Amino acid sequence: MTPHARSVRGTVVLVTGAGHGMGRATAEVFAAEGARVAVTDVDGAAADDVAASVRVAGGDATAWTLDVGDPASVAEVVPAVAAHLGALDVVVNNAGIAGSSPLDGDDYEQVWERMLRVNLTAHQRVVRAALPFLRASDAARIVNIASTEALGATVDDSAYAASKAGVVGLTRALALDLGKAGITVNCICPGPIETPMTAFAPPEDKALYAHRRTALRRYGLPEEVAHTTLSLCLPAASYITGAVIPVDGGLTARNA
Repeated sequence: MTPHARSVRGTVVLVTGAGHGMGRATAEVFAAEGARVAVTDVDGAAADDVAASVRVAGGDATAWTLDVGDPASVAEVVPAVAAHLGALDVVVNNAGIAGSSPLDGDDYEQVWERMLRVNLTAHQRVVRAALPFLRASDAARIVNIASTEALGATVDDSAYAASKAGVVGLTRALALDLGKAGITVNCICPGPIETPMTAFAPPEDKALYAHRRTALRRYGLPEEVAHTTLSLCLPAASYITGAVIPVDGGLTARNA
């Protein structure tokens, strides 16, 4: 691949949690740019729907049911994707869940275990399963999706915040571990984004939050995160690794 090209055409991209929200937008954005996309999600029907939509739009996408919280599922699906598509160039670790509990809550241990299993441990498992194929690529990219909760937490959110902060640390460590193989590893920390995960909040509450907390005074769109992910995966971005990039409308730029 041309070192300074600004195209991902022909690359094979695996996106986790691609059935909804930012994952769906990421799959659609990469496919629109000519990538061959593996749409994976624990919700197999949602993955099928996204892949079908991409194909109708003229893109190249296949759907796979993948539970990133299940080691056996990761060990089976990731190599199967690479075998089916003949390569694996890009991994976008997008899948994640939300959950909160006070530190002395009866369910805290369960929330903690689930947050770390799906939001953090799964990231390294997907990378490890993909690594033999990424090493064979001439433009291998890993993008981990964390959250601005990794950079500043909210009340009763310690399990989620810890899992996302772990993604930031994992990203930096993997950037060092994999740099010698030419594999870049970067992290995006989305702020308030219009996704199914934030759909529970009334519109007026979201508008007030955005007005008070973000410089741009609005929630972001999933596509705005997806295009940042795409930018990190271009051949022209080959000297960016270990970066942690907030896509948050200026939320983390504000004084407390």
